[in-house]
Amino acid sequence: MVSTRILVSATAIVLAAGLVTGAARAQGASTKAATPVAPAAAPAPAPAPAVAPAPAAAPAPPATPATTSAHGKTPVESTPAASAAAVPPPPGGALPGHPRLHHAPVSVTPAHQPFLVKAAIEHPELVKRALLVYRTAEQPEPRELEFRRSAAAPYIAEVPESEVLPTWLEYAVELETLDGARQVVFASRDHMHRVQVPDDLADARERALLKRLDGRRSVFFASGEYVAFGSSSTQTSTGGTSSVRDSYYRIEASYTYRPLRLVTQFSLRAGVVRGRSPVALSESQAPGKGPDDRFKVGLNYGAPSVQLRLADFVHIEGEFLTSVTEVGYSLGTGGAFLFGDPYGSKLTLGFETIYVFGNRFYSRMDIVASPRITVSPMVEVTNMPHADDYGVRLLGELDFNAGAGFGIALRGGYQARTFTEGGPSGGLGVRYAF
Repeated sequence: MVSTRILVSATAIVLAAGLVTGAARAQGASTKAATPVAPAAAPAPAPAPAVAPAPAAAPAPPATPATTSAHGKTPVESTPAASAAAVPPPPGGALPGHPRLHHAPVSVTPAHQPFLVKAAIEHPELVKRALLVYRTAEQPEPRELEFRRSAAAPYIAEVPESEVLPTWLEYAVELETLDGARQVVFASRDHMHRVQVPDDLADARERALLKRLDGRRSVFFASGEYVAFGSSSTQTSTGGTSSVRDSYYRIEASYTYRPLRLVTQFSLRAGVVRGRSPVALSESQAPGKGPDDRFKVGLNYGAPSVQLRLADFVHIEGEFLTSVTEVGYSLGTGGAFLFGDPYGSKLTLGFETIYVFGNRFYSRMDIVASPRITVSPMVEVTNMPHADDYGVRLLGELDFNAGAGFGIALRGGYQARTFTEGGPSGGLGVRYAF
């Protein structure tokens, strides 16, 4: 009986515990269903840009297509006229229907030589012609040349040497397709590629000298001079001495041309000399010449000469002379060194010798006093004409540039063969340069 009560009590306790547990579980489940989800348990909503990013603005297409040179230069902008036809070729080569030109840009070229631009064309069957558009410092208006087939390169355009002048040349390259459209392939008409054309030193020197000479290369010069040494003593055929009036006059004309290169100038002069001189007795026995003609001297001569440039301030001059004297046919020569500006202030040291007629050694200093006036002191030692003794001449010359190519030279001085006798000299020269 007791055990039965105990069993019933235990069963009741278990059932009560089960009911309590079930009620608690039911209450918990209902609580979970009624409670809202915490923000931390649910995934946080993504920011608006990340969830729905705004589409980026598409880059604007380039205004004009561009191509590159054979050396991968930065693409250059094409001209408006060619923009419709200019299609940039792919890096690996030209697509069917799109020709491409390969070209190595030139940066320097010598003056006064043909300027060559070489190129190769992919798909030339699609090209009507390739054009070199160029201009120079002397002719700034653009001109065109067609590329031609050549053995030296697939295609060559040649600018004539007469147009390749210092100091620069500019060019661009274009293709004209079969439909007539222009495609800019290198530089452009508005922004051409510049090529330096360095000036040749000889050309620059020639232009500078020619500018100083007002573009006048040729010079005609005519001059006359009277020279008196006073009276000189000479031996007579009887063993005595006699006094001879020692004087002469000279008339000369010359022509000079000035290339202004290595040969600075060359000249041809001709003249006559007549006078009286103390001729030595041993040299007076010429065929058909009487005793009264002993002291009469004369010379008819022609002399070509050339002046060479050794350096900018050093020139040398050489001369060959052919003549007829009172004795007969005679030859002569001469030379001079010029130190300084050949057409300005300079020092000249020279000599001249003519067989039978005599020798002379001289120095001359040209001093440019003003743009129109040059003063020239001179010293000369000579035994011309056909004299027995040497004399000394002290001279001065004043040259006046009258303009328009005309000039006048006045000369005066004093000379003597002895310490006791001497005389004056004077001369006049007129020139015209053109």
